[in-house]
Amino acid sequence: MKILVTGGAGYIASHTNVELLKEDYEVVVLDNLLNSVEESIHRVEALTGKEITFYQTDLLNEEAVDAIFRAEKFDAVIHFAGLKAVGESCRVPLLYFDNNLTGTINLLKCMDRYGVKKLVFSSSATVYGHAKEMPITEEAPLFAMNPYGRTKLIIEDMLRDIYASDNSWDIALLRYFNPIGAHESGDIGEDPNGIPNNLVPYIAKVAVGALDKIHVFGNDYDTPDGTGIRDYIHVVDLAIGHVKAIEKLSSNPGLVTYNLGTGVGYSVMDIIKNYEAACGKELPFVIDPRRPGDAAVCYSDASKAERELGWTAKRGIKEMCEDSWRWQSKNPQGYSK
Repeated sequence: MKILVTGGAGYIASHTNVELLKEDYEVVVLDNLLNSVEESIHRVEALTGKEITFYQTDLLNEEAVDAIFRAEKFDAVIHFAGLKAVGESCRVPLLYFDNNLTGTINLLKCMDRYGVKKLVFSSSATVYGHAKEMPITEEAPLFAMNPYGRTKLIIEDMLRDIYASDNSWDIALLRYFNPIGAHESGDIGEDPNGIPNNLVPYIAKVAVGALDKIHVFGNDYDTPDGTGIRDYIHVVDLAIGHVKAIEKLSSNPGLVTYNLGTGVGYSVMDIIKNYEAACGKELPFVIDPRRPGDAAVCYSDASKAERELGWTAKRGIKEMCEDSWRWQSKNPQGYSK
């Protein structure tokens, strides 16, 4: 079975490629390398002993994407490609609308043209906005708080409309919570450009000496230690969830939606303490004011994925931090040599 993985050189995608190859899927990667590097593909090949076909192409180039579909006979697509920084999306929303929405439309047109109607879409828990009830189920109201989240929600709506018009499609919408960690080998992991936007890669940069201190945004929330609580999920567990979703599509389920999280909330201080244990040293941090729009608590109900996909997150916070540190300590400059 041949799978097209868009954005396939990125963080979550590279770990998903490992799990796909382990299960003997044939993997074709499409990536423009804007926020990723080709080295991640080579390391996946080295880890698995299997080859990946790679096209350096942008989804905004519909002719180039069409040529790939014409050359390859895909059975399914996993769609990771897209810009993903919340803050940047607020500064340049048109860039996000053009890249994420137009790129997805081009992909869907090619899929339709060539009869490839099985799709796993990389969505996000941001589509829930500030959910009022915890844990968050797939039936919670949808509301995007920023342009990035809005692109995810619009794409979900597009896919619901496509399925309503043609139920020969099989589509899985996977709503991620907070992916962290790295492959246990330490050979692939998260390698953000510039200063990281997310907590754990920022902590990793402090631990390796590339940044001075961790910024904790608010310690006066109504939580046990005053810091925000999130549902952190190991990236390998998340990757396995994509393989389970591909398996699910083979049973022609129509359009299905799943939360992928642990169902457990960890605070910012929980993560810092576990990261200190992993790297064996204290990490300096400073308490800053709350950021506008941050929720106190957010965690998932992932029981639907367990019932329908046979999937559960198996790795805990200790492994998440240990594996992240192994990657960062082995690769202090990320994939750069």
